[in-house]
Amino acid sequence: MKQFNDPELFARVRKLPLSASTATDRMRDEAIARGVEVVDLSTGNPDGAVPEVAVETLRTAVTDRRNHRYLDSRGIPELRQAAARRWKRRYGVDLDPEREVVVTIGAQEGIGHALIAMLQEGDAVLAPSPGYPIHSFGALIAGGESIPVSVGPGVDFMESLVVAAERAERRPRGLVVNFPANPTTAVATAELFHKIVKFAEARDLFIVSDLTHCDIAFDGEAPAILQTPGARERTLEFMSLSRSYNMAGWGVGIAAGNPAMAAALARVKSYLGHGLFGPVQMAAAAVLDGCDAFAVEVCATYRRRRDALIRHFGAAGWPIPSPAATMFAWAPIPEPLRHLGSLEFARRLVAEAGVLVSPGIGFGPAGEGCVRMALIEDEARLELAAGRVRAFLEKAASEPRPSHTPIPRPVDRV
Repeated sequence: MKQFNDPELFARVRKLPLSASTATDRMRDEAIARGVEVVDLSTGNPDGAVPEVAVETLRTAVTDRRNHRYLDSRGIPELRQAAARRWKRRYGVDLDPEREVVVTIGAQEGIGHALIAMLQEGDAVLAPSPGYPIHSFGALIAGGESIPVSVGPGVDFMESLVVAAERAERRPRGLVVNFPANPTTAVATAELFHKIVKFAEARDLFIVSDLTHCDIAFDGEAPAILQTPGARERTLEFMSLSRSYNMAGWGVGIAAGNPAMAAALARVKSYLGHGLFGPVQMAAAAVLDGCDAFAVEVCATYRRRRDALIRHFGAAGWPIPSPAATMFAWAPIPEPLRHLGSLEFARRLVAEAGVLVSPGIGFGPAGEGCVRMALIEDEARLELAAGRVRAFLEKAASEPRPSHTPIPRPVDRV
């Protein structure tokens, strides 16, 4: 008789590696259990307070028992209307909240469900590499596959896109884009979005755009692809309240764009649940309508931390490229330790220095050789982390080096 005692008995689960966040959570917990005081730069959890209006609206709404009922899985009208107003103020894009806006349980869930809606078994999508896991594994969960497209500092994204499409064994059905990019922090221009839309038009591709870090851009604006002429005919774009308003745990995402794609997403969602708790949606609507200045302050906080990270880690002997956007930095592993690979380097860094980072391999094979750092600690803690890094690198410099630099083995189980 078959025993169901291993999740990897199930073929689709077997294709999903352990997530990068699960791996770093284990590293952190093991270090803390040994008595290490960890400076955690691995997580995407913001450390700041949420807008007061969110808490007050939630507190009031939750006492009304009528708000505890099942709701339209597309989201309450008030939140869809507030999201449309936000897109209009921020990007000058007019959206029909009834036909072109859907509330999701965070952008990640929304992207996953959108790919389930728009792909059939065996379909392929072009997805950024390295990239946030749902961008590529969302296709796998939907029964398809992803075609990696190189992205990052110094990479010509359009060139990567054309090469990936031409070399693909299967004709792609769609394209996932993520600017500002997690983890590489790359930022798109309006010109790049124009080229992407033309590329998709020529190949009849749908576009899923992850705009989660739209408000955290340090050097000028980060455009939305829906601003691009022609994008509305084939694009579903996702934003989230997680980064702009420190509301990661609230799980509020918004999908906006092509009415048919929005309806497809809504139909899938209607079979999977009844949407977010009503008072949370009411609070989110209040935030979108009244907290534009709050998002600007959040960006300013991350800019100060970015500058502190670059300054202190550089002085410690680890020069880190300055990110133009997002709440992250994407850092090459220091040369003397690059032979370790990103996973072993992250393990040693937290074990010996008490500083936790996300290994680049967790964002796909193209992420090997780098680590991601989150700007979730204040300037004093970043200076403390840099001091520990200095001691760690000085100790590592005295260790015997391998006679050659081995190539880290491919890791499919982070």
